[in-house]
Amino acid sequence: MTLQHADTSNDESKTRLRLWLRLLKLSSGIEGEIRRKLRDEHDSTLPRFDVMAALMRHPEGLKMSDLSGYLKVSNGNVTGIVDRLTEDGLAVRVAVPGDRRASLARMTPKGIQTFEDLAAHHEDWVNGLLDGLSNHECHTLIDLLEKAMLNKDNSDEHG
Repeated sequence: MTLQHADTSNDESKTRLRLWLRLLKLSSGIEGEIRRKLRDEHDSTLPRFDVMAALMRHPEGLKMSDLSGYLKVSNGNVTGIVDRLTEDGLAVRVAVPGDRRASLARMTPKGIQTFEDLAAHHEDWVNGLLDGLSNHECHTLIDLLEKAMLNKDNSDEHG
């Protein structure tokens, strides 16, 4: 490797590191603000919102194990959240035919309405937090992030 190539590689490496730190700071800042607003304005949590969002995408219901796999969290965490959603009348558990040990969690009409309200506020909050970017800039950033994720996914397959 030539010295010039090493300098270029080092510069690219430092730039990518700076990019990673900026992405992390942005993501952490947005997530922190969303958590605060969910707590302060809706007496809710981000994990609860995530469970409700997953159940909304699967109106037929999800087994606890599928839900925890989908969200990449432990069964215990999901079970506790679903228990509280059930206590609040936002979700129900129904038996899985042929499997007495398993149950499906699904949203109730009250849960659907509650989530739709939360989701609308969530969208408004994110929009406000990113309103310094134009629509074109958002699309460009999405494209670049998808390219970076594709590269990461390819690295995972070969690494």
